[in-house]
Amino acid sequence: MTDIEITTLAERPHLAGRLWEMEDSWPEFACNDQISWLLYPRMVAELPDYVLVATDGGRVIARGFSVPFALHAPDRGELPARGWDQVLLWAFSDLRRGLAPDTVSAIEITVATGRQGEGLSGRMLAAMRENARSRGFAEVVAPVRPSGKPAEPDTPIHEYAYRTREDGLPYDPWLRVHVRAGGVIDSVAPLSMTISGSLAEWRAWTGLPFDAAGPVRVPGALVPVQCAPEHGHAVYVEPNVWVRHALG
Repeated sequence: MTDIEITTLAERPHLAGRLWEMEDSWPEFACNDQISWLLYPRMVAELPDYVLVATDGGRVIARGFSVPFALHAPDRGELPARGWDQVLLWAFSDLRRGLAPDTVSAIEITVATGRQGEGLSGRMLAAMRENARSRGFAEVVAPVRPSGKPAEPDTPIHEYAYRTREDGLPYDPWLRVHVRAGGVIDSVAPLSMTISGSLAEWRAWTGLPFDAAGPVRVPGALVPVQCAPEHGHAVYVEPNVWVRHALG
């Protein structure tokens, strides 16, 4: 992996249009979150110093998004239960108001499907930590989407998040990468991302019938999607796990 180059998007702005060209493993429904539709283009345009891109021979093989925000502003201080959604809203609210950030939050680290298993996720996390440190921040936080949780959609997130192996490290592979990098599990964000859609939309996203009331287990989802045919919609509320990375 000697040819791999990891930089910020600000250093290589010509790669902005290629961030989405790589094949990834995100389920289709996850690409229909309204907040991401609104704010991902703004991260690219307004916060390129916090967008990381990895290339190999000029080809994009991994991307990472993060945002600076004021965690310790009045009425905040604690990592929010609304996790991913809330930290994005805080970041762009702070940017609009000119509120000085004191913390960086990871938003996404994605590795191309053909390059998974090579340790790239850990390298991208290290680069994100170093990028924040170089800009004077003392902490990176991350609303982590546990990679093994889709295999256990009915397991409560509070139970899954703190499960460990015999060596004391987290049971979940992606949480394990964070802890090995120096992160500490802080808390659960029980409603980190909310995706709602009509029954027709969920059928198109998943290929499932969505014709019966109650929980629907969807491939790639961390918890079941709640289907309400009588109301014509279904709602997915994804829990994440907050991890804190001190940069001392």
